[in-house]
Amino acid sequence: MIDQNKNNQPLDLSYLREMSGDSSDFMIEMLDAFQKQTPIYMADLQNAIAQEDWKATSECAHKIKPTFYYVGREDARDHMQIMERNARELIDLKNIPGDFAAAQEFVEILYRQLEEAKAQLLS
Repeated sequence: MIDQNKNNQPLDLSYLREMSGDSSDFMIEMLDAFQKQTPIYMADLQNAIAQEDWKATSECAHKIKPTFYYVGREDARDHMQIMERNARELIDLKNIPGDFAAAQEFVEILYRQLEEAKAQLLS
């Protein structure tokens, strides 16, 4: 379940900060990469769900999952983990489209958070 309270808080970039040696340039590069890749991953996931290709759904959710951790959104990572598991184990399949819709809505909020984080890093 995506934690709505975190949607209005700054991202926790401590993992990226540690990974980058506190390099703002590297962190911004990673955030930019995230913003470029995520729409592609989400489109792939949406297509897999629309086709009821549960193997591909599981694989796409698995691919997206760690990127949310990098930007401090473990709640979104866990949300993707549930989608991945349900698709892989063929359980609660009827919930997957709604879970995806929640993730899609969240990603739009996350893009705003990423822009705010980049602005903070540049200041």
